[in-house]
Amino acid sequence: MSVLGLRNQIKKSIGNLGESDAGIAFAVNNIGLTIDGRDILSDVTLEFPSGEVVALVGHNGSGKSSLLKILARQLVPTAGISTYAGHHLATYHDRSFARSVAYLPQDLGTGSDMTVRELVACGRYPWHGALGRFSAADRERVDAAIRATGIDAYADRLVGTLSGGERQRAWIAMLVAQDASCLLLDEPTAALDIAHQMDVLSLIRQLAHDSGKSVVIVLHDINMAARFCDRIHALKRGRVVATGLPQDILVPDTLHAIYGIEMNVIAASNASYPIAYPL
Repeated sequence: MSVLGLRNQIKKSIGNLGESDAGIAFAVNNIGLTIDGRDILSDVTLEFPSGEVVALVGHNGSGKSSLLKILARQLVPTAGISTYAGHHLATYHDRSFARSVAYLPQDLGTGSDMTVRELVACGRYPWHGALGRFSAADRERVDAAIRATGIDAYADRLVGTLSGGERQRAWIAMLVAQDASCLLLDEPTAALDIAHQMDVLSLIRQLAHDSGKSVVIVLHDINMAARFCDRIHALKRGRVVATGLPQDILVPDTLHAIYGIEMNVIAASNASYPIAYPL
């Protein structure tokens, strides 16, 4: 079915969902995704509350990145309904969606020859377009994003000369400059050492909670998800196997259902969440 046809069908069948979905950023209902005859996602129904940092976890190939791409409108599901702010994703115009939702994919191979400030300025594209004038207000947003992410010291350096952690901060600054209400982040800590993982995730949590932004983040490390996220959704083989608060997810039986291995948890005296480890 074409996107236009889907828009018309959704409008006829469900109308405006805005009021009934108050407090929910994204919602997916019975989402399925089949590519080349292979089921990537099956019957996925989840909600992503506004103002929360929500982690998508699971083993490799569980469908986490595919679900995030559906939320980002990079993939069209083959079944089910996905909404943002109560409206079906297909009903949004590209620019209006980009002004509200910012997406950071895994592959960040571009931008190495740009300065950090130039990269951050790309976040303003949804607001003025390719031929639009870069205004004083745009410059203020870029400067504010650089300050908020603590990258002032290397704002005029080339992105390609930065360390992994510095580079991730620069890309996150670009999303902040985009002034979006929701951030979709696909493994932003991949290939970072533990210190830089902590640094980047602390920044994301602070930005979200200070500004009320909604964040959906794909993570591999369940302990990092428990420490920095308000809620965890777990997938396995394309299906939802668990969803809840970190303390609800980090219990041995649930961890076994997610990862298929025996795990135990211990309480940390200085933390409100348990710590999981394999047996």
